Amino acid sequence: MNSLEICAGAGGQALGLELAGFEHVALVEIDSPACATLRLNRPHWNVIEDDLRNFSGRNFKGIDLLAGGVPCPPFSKAGKQLGQDDERDLFPEAIRLVEEIQPKAVMLENVRGLLDAIFDDYREKIVDDLRKMGYKAGWKLLNASDFGVPQLRPRVVFVAIRKDLAHNFNWPKPLCHRPPTVGETLYDLMAENGWFLANRWKEWANDIAPTIVGGSKKHGGPDLGPTRAKRAWAALGVDGMGIADQAPEPNFIGLPRLTTRMVARLQGFPDSWQFFGKKTPAYRQIGNAFPPPVAQAVGLEIRKCLEAGITTKLKRINGL
Repeated sequence: MNSLEICAGAGGQALGLELAGFEHVALVEIDSPACATLRLNRPHWNVIEDDLRNFSGRNFKGIDLLAGGVPCPPFSKAGKQLGQDDERDLFPEAIRLVEEIQPKAVMLENVRGLLDAIFDDYREKIVDDLRKMGYKAGWKLLNASDFGVPQLRPRVVFVAIRKDLAHNFNWPKPLCHRPPTVGETLYDLMAENGWFLANRWKEWANDIAPTIVGGSKKHGGPDLGPTRAKRAWAALGVDGMGIADQAPEPNFIGLPRLTTRMVARLQGFPDSWQFFGKKTPAYRQIGNAFPPPVAQAVGLEIRKCLEAGITTKLKRINGL
């Protein structure tokens, strides 16, 4: 099955959907370092570096899946929650592309704040717009930790499927086992320079991570979030005031900082996935990503739904 990815970022959702069996016909992203990351990891991908508002989907009509992670600031509690009044709101562009492309399915993700009561009418309008186009649509809050990611990270996922195929769709079920702790996840990376306290730190970091945030280009360098988040990181033995260039040295004393590779692993990226750019742009790409394991879980359910629906239609056509 094929897909078109919009607002692709550093490829978290694209990688997850690839693992679910989707082949990307194109990926649209405006951020240059993120585009470089996509090309670095998947040279064969058709990466289109452009503003989504300039992109036409007419050449991709009839693809299986339109997917993406439209910008979060219009709905984030960290922002002003301006919603449709925020110039960064790209949901209208996504709806335009659905109309142009007429995919079999749509998958969009965003922050938990989109489920706040202030956006009830906004969400209902999106569902209604897609219903008029012939889709059955719905919203679901998914926690990354339910799918093996060592981080809470609640994300809102929107799925719309063409009505003639939609009856087979089910949201993915949480895994039965708990995710690894921060200590279990990062021990080898913390110990790679021979830090003598690595074992003790592993025992200290005995819970999953708080939600990792990517931050805005309007602010300074990378850190692990606001004051409350930094306190949560400190409880896990991590200094959240910044990002380190490397793991602690052998005789390091104090709370270690995470490297970009450590943060990427906490986001569910494989170690083989590289991030283009210096520390700050790399961290922002990672922090704003959709965890690949969650995207894979939703993608697998969409794929099963579409395959089942297509099989049923073929049987009807053949009189079986």
